[in-house]
Order: sequence, then structure tokens, then C-alpha cells
Amino acid sequence: MSSEPAIDLPDADAQCAQLAELIRPRLQEDTVLVGIHSGGAWVARRLRELLGLHAEIGLIDVSFYRDDYGARGLRARVRPSSIPFDVEGRPLILVDDVLYTGRTTRAAINELFDYGRPASIQLAVLADRGRRQLPICADFCPWRVDLDPSQELVLSADANGRLQWSLAANA
Repeated sequence: MSSEPAIDLPDADAQCAQLAELIRPRLQEDTVLVGIHSGGAWVARRLRELLGLHAEIGLIDVSFYRDDYGARGLRARVRPSSIPFDVEGRPLILVDDVLYTGRTTRAAINELFDYGRPASIQLAVLADRGRRQLPICADFCPWRVDLDPSQELVLSADANGRLQWSLAANA
């Protein structure tokens, strides 16, 4: 029996729709989405559809840009980054599933600047856990949740592409 309090997890697909509505009023004509593998990539794909964007999304894996790479080493599921558009001077929306310490976001911003200097970078996430270690905040976020540090909020996609949340013990 777990001593951790139970938490009602929201419908992640409904959250994507909420996130799209938060973004829509501030969307510029040449804005492009960049999803962080893997949860952010799923959310970015969904946002592209919901917002009716025609431009391809960018996908990045921040494994080599993390400040704890030396301690963590290479993860088994490293995916290639793909930025199929010119970053220079474009407004970007960086998309991730969960914002927690801010270190993944920092790594993603570092990698994006390897592709050029964007006009701006805004951050869109489905969930903000708080407990930041860096001065980073989400511009767009439909859900703020306070979890015990021993818990991990995990976004997954089922065989039909439906997104869902679960809780796991933090490794």
C-alpha cells in the first residue's frame, strides 16, 4: 500500500486542446513548433493538427546537451534531432510534456541555437510540476501539479495515438 496521496490524472488529449486554445491568440503566421522527444514530440504533433499549422514540426533529442550527461551517460533511446526549417529569425514554440527542474528546457534551447538564432522561443507544456532549479517558466500550460519528488509524471501514447498520463516511482 502506497503512502503517497492519490491524484486524479487529467485527460491528456483534452489538455492538448486546452493548450492549443492558450497558444492560438499569440500564434504568429510564421511560428513553428519544436517538440522534445518523446512526450513533447507527441504533443507538438497534436498541436500542429489542432492549430491547423502547415509547417512541419521540429523534433529534438537533448541527450547530448544535458548538463548531467557525464553522470547519466548515453540513454538507450536517443533519437535524431530533425529541424526541417530555417530557425534564423523565426518565432518558435518549444513543446514538452512536463516542466520540472528546467534542465531539459535549458538543454533544448542550447541545441536550438546550434541551428540559428530564433526571433523568440516560447515554452508550451501539458504539466508544470514546479520545483524549478533554473529560472525557466512555461508560457503556455493547462495544468500545474505538485507531486512528491519520488513520483514521476509519465506521458505515453497508446496504439491509436491517444495520449495518457500515469505516475511512476522516480528512479
